[in-house]
Amino acid sequence: TSMYRTLAHALGEMKSRGAKEEAVSCHVLNPKSITMGQLYGQFDGVTHEWSDGILAVTYRNAAQQEKLHNVPDRQWVLFDGPVDAIWIENMNTVLDDNKKLCLMSG
Repeated sequence: TSMYRTLAHALGEMKSRGAKEEAVSCHVLNPKSITMGQLYGQFDGVTHEWSDGILAVTYRNAAQQEKLHNVPDRQWVLFDGPVDAIWIENMNTVLDDNKKLCLMSG
């Protein structure tokens, strides 16, 4: 937690001193505080509807910050919380062979 805050602050300070760096906006999620369906999204087998998870909504909001709110900062989406084998395995299931995040959509 302290490391990403320190790095984000340092990049913002560099920008304020005239360096060619961008400030950082952090979007922090604790993956252990919610279910995997709530985090990544889930398909309802009864209604056949897809509901986006918090991660997809957070990515979308981060990507639109400059366009909607004129915020040119870097956008960091971070998982900050305890790590365990189940969470890591669930994360591996949504990564492709190139380790890029692949979320289902409706």
